[in-house]
Amino acid sequence: MSRLEKLIAELCPNGVEYTPLGKVCAIGKGTQFNKSDMNEAGTYPVINGGINPSGYIEKYNQKENTITISQGGASAGYVNWIKVKFWAGAHCYVLTPMNSILNRYLFHFVKSQEYRLQECQYGAGIPALSKATVSDLVIPVPPLPVQAEIVRILDNFTELTAELTAELTARKKQYEYYKSHLFSFNGSIPLLKIGDFTNVFSASRVHKYEWTSEGVPFWRSSDLISIHNGVSNSRGKAFISVELYEKLSAKSGKIQQDDVLITGGGTIGIPYIVPNNDPLYVKDADLLCIKKNKVVLTKYLYHYFLSAEFRDYLSAITHDATIAHYTISQIKDTPIPVPDIEAQQKIVDVMDSFQVYTNDISTGLPAEIAARQKQYEYYRDKLLTFKELT
Repeated sequence: MSRLEKLIAELCPNGVEYTPLGKVCAIGKGTQFNKSDMNEAGTYPVINGGINPSGYIEKYNQKENTITISQGGASAGYVNWIKVKFWAGAHCYVLTPMNSILNRYLFHFVKSQEYRLQECQYGAGIPALSKATVSDLVIPVPPLPVQAEIVRILDNFTELTAELTAELTARKKQYEYYKSHLFSFNGSIPLLKIGDFTNVFSASRVHKYEWTSEGVPFWRSSDLISIHNGVSNSRGKAFISVELYEKLSAKSGKIQQDDVLITGGGTIGIPYIVPNNDPLYVKDADLLCIKKNKVVLTKYLYHYFLSAEFRDYLSAITHDATIAHYTISQIKDTPIPVPDIEAQQKIVDVMDSFQVYTNDISTGLPAEIAARQKQYEYYRDKLLTFKELT
């Protein structure tokens, strides 16, 4: 039997009282502070209706370790724990517990009800959350020792998640640093134009009436950008027939494993490594294909396209365009630093490791954080459910 089970068996074996939130804590609102009087940085954050501070000022009206709920705006119902002194604005509820309930226990409970609060937004213009909705939430109130043990258990989860999140933030900063510096050779490495060491081609035109509901995948820039961002393409999937694919590929060339696709339209300059030899066709000008070659490693080229150096170059050659495009001729003329293969591989290894840690949802830190958050939510819901005292 766990310590919590022992405490429940000893102190509340017949259940606990459920009571409206308004009877166990004071629910106040903050005071409006003009946006024009706030700064982007400062000593005390101004907490209003959003998730993040509205700005910073040099005075406060609330102490540390306080529970807030967004009262107005798109985030109405968002529950937060503010660790520092802050200014509570007019679109912010502040919860102050009474003697029968621990502050941190109150937070975990209200956070578990966040989705309910957000569902109770009202107003056709700017959404809002009524004080009555918060006050009427029904909370189980076990004896204080039981509350304290629940807080201890749940805080262990939140502390671990916070540590992992801090590590992820640090990794991302490192990743951005290497993206900015790893490809800056200060003239010590020769520059080669892409067109000098490999072929670049565009697909032949496919008309929309030639699209089919199945067959060979037909990608547009939105497909690749969706993959890059880890989301589904809102435009939906498109295909062409196998016969059309064979006919057009005979003219333009086939896209094959380890080729690099890069967006030439839409959000330009986004790369993608083709993972296999499965048939694939792309929209002309939208996506361009850079063929695998023996001079530059495919992954080196991919990471270079994500580097700060390349993004600066791309911005410089397209900044005057009303609608930017990255064309075949521009790709062929793009100079990149080309060290020997061994040096390229070392750079690839460094960039791959950071990309996995920071971006890979299945194996990296984001996956670990997501798993810990799910554990926290599971145990929070379980631990905050009691038999009701009758």
